[in-house]
Amino acid sequence: MTPMDHSNLLVELFVEELPPKALKRLGESFAALLAASLRDQGLAPADAAVTSYATPRRLAVHVAGVAPRAPDRELSHKLMPVAVGLAPDGAPTPALLKKLAALGSDASALPRLRRQGDGKAEALFLDQLVSGASLAEGLQKALAEAVAKLPIPKLMSYQLADGWTTVHFVRPAHGLVALHGAEVVSVTALGLTSGRTTRGHRFESHVPTIALRDADSYAEQLLTQGAVIAGFAERRAEIVRQLEAAAARAGARPIQDEALLDEVTALVERPNVLECGFEPEFLAVPQECLILTMKANQKYFPLLDTQGRLTNRFLVVSNIRPADPGRVIQGNERVVRPRLADARFFFEQDRKKSLESRVPGLARVVYHGKLGSQGERVERVRRIARGIGQALGGAPLAAQADRAALLAKADLLSDMVGEFPELQGVMGGYYARHDGESEAVALAVEDHYRPRFAGDELPRNEVGVVVALADKLETLGGLFGIGQAPTGDKDPFALRRHALGVIRLLIERDLALPTAALMTLVEQAFAGLVTPPAAEIESFLVDRAKVMFRDQGYSTAEVAAVLELGTPTDFRLVPKRLAAVRAFAALPESAALAAANKRVVNILRKSGAEGAGAVDAALLAEPAEAALHAALAAVGPGASAAFERGDFTASLQALAALKQPVDAFFDAVMVNADDPALRRNRLALLGTLQQAMNRVADLSRLAG
Repeated sequence: MTPMDHSNLLVELFVEELPPKALKRLGESFAALLAASLRDQGLAPADAAVTSYATPRRLAVHVAGVAPRAPDRELSHKLMPVAVGLAPDGAPTPALLKKLAALGSDASALPRLRRQGDGKAEALFLDQLVSGASLAEGLQKALAEAVAKLPIPKLMSYQLADGWTTVHFVRPAHGLVALHGAEVVSVTALGLTSGRTTRGHRFESHVPTIALRDADSYAEQLLTQGAVIAGFAERRAEIVRQLEAAAARAGARPIQDEALLDEVTALVERPNVLECGFEPEFLAVPQECLILTMKANQKYFPLLDTQGRLTNRFLVVSNIRPADPGRVIQGNERVVRPRLADARFFFEQDRKKSLESRVPGLARVVYHGKLGSQGERVERVRRIARGIGQALGGAPLAAQADRAALLAKADLLSDMVGEFPELQGVMGGYYARHDGESEAVALAVEDHYRPRFAGDELPRNEVGVVVALADKLETLGGLFGIGQAPTGDKDPFALRRHALGVIRLLIERDLALPTAALMTLVEQAFAGLVTPPAAEIESFLVDRAKVMFRDQGYSTAEVAAVLELGTPTDFRLVPKRLAAVRAFAALPESAALAAANKRVVNILRKSGAEGAGAVDAALLAEPAEAALHAALAAVGPGASAAFERGDFTASLQALAALKQPVDAFFDAVMVNADDPALRRNRLALLGTLQQAMNRVADLSRLAG
């Protein structure tokens, strides 16, 4: 290698164990930030291959094709207006000399100054040839920027060996490697000076320190000498392979949890999957409790049978590979047993009290300072649920929904939910069945938080749908009522998620519930406390629906045509309307009709004749307007009938027959005639046309 070679670069920070939930992002950010700075300085090509490495004890990056020195660059500095920089006799002003000094120059640069107009006035420019940074200079800058900008969840402060210098970083750093090819690049960071040595696995490395040959041998030497899989993705893939192989040997499958997989990948450098077990009698506890305690507390992978039921076997990802893994297995089995025993104790204790007996205690649990207790909230949800149940299924459904809403929040006071808040609702369902509640009510209690996130399943029965809808509407009504609507990207109460849940429930369960009626129920539930802003909440729902349908592939114009026709009173019909608009847009006549519709809207708006009266056939003086009137009379009934039976596609497609008469009308007829009677009649004709065309959607939105 010659000094001018473009070689690959390897930089590693060797640290104490990094926070596992942040490791993946830290590794990716360290690589991206350092590489971006090198590119910006001209030391790395724009398309340089960048490889990130991250283990519990290191952050590293490999950048291909890094230059030993950046090329020189021509820079043009705009100084100031000529009138400010030069006196009338051409002498430099103090302001100009000060600016030149700031750029490392002086009055000797005056002959090289360039005058150029900048759009407002003539300005002075200084052109300079700037020497490219050496790799050592550029890497020092890049490393400092990367360390400073890392998305560190919480900084640590620690002192260096001198006992005086304090360093702030995610964890204490103990080593720094910087290799350009086989050469060490001299840089410093976090009180460390770069070298070529690193360390392998804390317990199983074959050598105390690893002297890296060059940048390209990093991953290979860490694996063969240090017993470390350096790449996060490679280590994760190895864990998945071992999990699947171990599960197959046990005739089961590991639980799928991407977040748990990432966290475990961040905890080990040399993964070794081992199969463990626990006593079968623990399976009497609801499997959600056992799964959660194994995942959350121990980072284990529970094994499920072919029907998806929990078995008494689980997988552990160990960080060591002893010749005899028996003691590791026994240790993990010994550790998990008290956790499972705790879950069993909570479950048994909770069942000694019925859900209904816990309901009065909700009055002592604060929901929100301005909205009262959870007990008061339950009463509001019950009232809304009764109204929705009555509308959808009469008194029987209203009664079941009322019972489920009464019990839905009671498990918040159980020991199990106190230990595992993620199980709220789930445990309520188990306890409701134990108390002898109907399966319909138990399912509703279990499901009433659904959908909890995008793509989540909806409640499994009608009672659950009613209570889930009531719960989400109560949340929206109360928090909007006290001025807690989301702002920008801030949504501390997850109101966007609640709104999306309302929309999905209405659409996917085909619920004939106008939003105006729902808002009336919400207002009645909050009577005397706050006044939910119905119009604002409905607008919020429409905005979330726009986002949802755009995510589903509908264009902005298609979504606007349906959702900006006016606040939809029935969300369940929106998908049908969108499908009809898409089918209409595919017709050859659609573009002309959409443009004509837009023209009609503008004419009526400017004339103030929106919603004008009936057309007087006797005043149709021009053949073209008479023809349009006749066409509307011929097409209108069929389009209207299709609309009334919910066939929106047929309703819109019937309008295609209007293209020729509409075109002829605008070619031959002057709408704003001098005769007031003719003008009013023509505006009325356009108003009729607009009403006929815009029942399904505002077709003017489709015009370019």
